[in-house]
Amino acid sequence: MHTLLYAVAGYFFLLLTVRVLARRPGEQMTPFEFVLIFLIGGVIILATVDDDRSITNCYGAVIVICLMHRLTGHIKQRSRKLGMIIDGTPVLLLNKGKWQVRDMQKTRVEEDDVMAAAREKGLKTLDEIKYAVLERNGGISIIEKEK
Repeated sequence: MHTLLYAVAGYFFLLLTVRVLARRPGEQMTPFEFVLIFLIGGVIILATVDDDRSITNCYGAVIVICLMHRLTGHIKQRSRKLGMIIDGTPVLLLNKGKWQVRDMQKTRVEEDDVMAAAREKGLKTLDEIKYAVLERNGGISIIEKEK
């Protein structure tokens, strides 16, 4: 039974760690961040199964972590406030040609990251961009100025 409780605690610890460490999941995540997340997850699994090396204990821990993930997703759908705490909110990086320096520093996004996202949309200069937003999923949305 302690294995399942450790799995629940490990899940929330990992969720909190990912939330604190990086706002750049998926396409924006660096290889270092991927390694860090997998390493932390592996350590949590090892701590969860303790000295018991049984397949049943290991499977039970993994299943509990998966169920916690599903439960968290369900809770996020029902509570907008908890969803914002878990996933964060979109952050404005560029507002009508003005960099939002404090928000960019807080989210560790650089001007080059925004301009790379702009180039993917075919925009070459800052003058062509009205807004740049760091989305909840870590992607950068670019809204171009009207011509």
